Amino acid sequence: MSCAGLAARPTGLAVAMAEWYGRHLAGLQARAEAALARCGYDAVLIAAGIEKHAFLDDRPYQFQVNPLFKLWLPLTAHPGSWLVLRPGHRPKIVYHQPDDYWHVPPADPKGFWVEHFELVLIRQPEEALQHLRLPGRLAIIGEADAALGDCVPNNPPALLNILHYQRAVKSDYELAQLRAAQRRAVPAHRSAKAAFQAGASERDIHSAYLAASGHTDRDLPYANIVALNEHGAMLHYQHQDLAPPAASRALLIDAGADVNGYAADITRTWCGTDERFDALLAAMERVQLALVDEVRAGVDYRDIHLSAHRRMAELLSTQGIVRMSPEALLAERVTSTFFPHGIGHLLGLQVHDIGGLMADDVGTLAPRPEGHPHLRMTRKLEPGMVLTIEPGLYFIPSLLKRLATTPTSRWVNWGLVQHLARFGGVRIEDDVVCAADGAPENMTRDAFALADASES
Repeated sequence: MSCAGLAARPTGLAVAMAEWYGRHLAGLQARAEAALARCGYDAVLIAAGIEKHAFLDDRPYQFQVNPLFKLWLPLTAHPGSWLVLRPGHRPKIVYHQPDDYWHVPPADPKGFWVEHFELVLIRQPEEALQHLRLPGRLAIIGEADAALGDCVPNNPPALLNILHYQRAVKSDYELAQLRAAQRRAVPAHRSAKAAFQAGASERDIHSAYLAASGHTDRDLPYANIVALNEHGAMLHYQHQDLAPPAASRALLIDAGADVNGYAADITRTWCGTDERFDALLAAMERVQLALVDEVRAGVDYRDIHLSAHRRMAELLSTQGIVRMSPEALLAERVTSTFFPHGIGHLLGLQVHDIGGLMADDVGTLAPRPEGHPHLRMTRKLEPGMVLTIEPGLYFIPSLLKRLATTPTSRWVNWGLVQHLARFGGVRIEDDVVCAADGAPENMTRDAFALADASES
């Protein structure tokens, strides 16, 4: 056999990916046909979306594909394309490939997905219309500006509720993409840590992350949070200082990666120079791992969130930050001062995957626990769900100022708080798969272990 023949042979992973993708599509087709029948539609048209331009400008914003489009296809940069789904027919992709000399157009269709679709190439967006005018009652999913002529998105709520609810449980193909996203993100986190330890600025730490991940700012799944020192107390810190601080005490980095439209979402906090903050980091590491272990099929995710507050109360007490019993800290809701966000969210085609607050597929909401308005996930866990576990403890000036006006203030060790506030805060976030039975799969820790093993 020639060397060329050897090179052309698919690898074991490629064969497995093709098999997983075929099963993924078959499952989607069956679910779509059942949903259409249940809602009284004859076909569904899904718009990839269009490019949008800044107000009074000719510069486009970064294109964001419709997540229900990329659920079927690993295509994330194909504005003007459409997916046509009809019961009993192969799915059709109307593939927009403009003849454009101003910008690089999408490449010719290729890859493991092509054989599963009826493929139609178009050069102008309007050419799609002839393939979208189908007989019967049509469900058209997309943003309003994706409309073509009389083909106007109607986004039927009953159909969308079914599709959103089903997306929470991932197929083998989707899990493979999510694991690959972890493997892309983890080396970048390690590079960011090294840049921090070398005294780099937030901008330079971010640049190190991009270089190691192979991403640019344009194709990250979300804007990286790169927060040194007190900036770690801002939950969604959105800036990047160009100059390093006089002393780099701590780094909180929340940064992800994308593979075929599926996201990783990982947070790490690093210090190593202060005994008290390092003790807090170690305690938070134990809390986070204990919460990951609570991810089991049948568990109500709200219970994990409330467990996080119980564990946070114990941490605040044992670390001497607030000299109250854990029970009193919970009764006075002091933990929310230091841990004001939810324990996590669904993860997949979107960083905050949709459907996390749904009790069923007709749109009934599963309420958040009283006093916890920011929790993004309130469902019972099912095998194949992917979610984040991300406890945090922060020293947020505005929240501490409120705490100082309450009777609880006298029990706060304000001297220690003032010292720890110089480090901003701690967040540790892993991406976790709920298993059918037994312990969850921690995709993030697995990827870190793989990266560590490759260096040993």
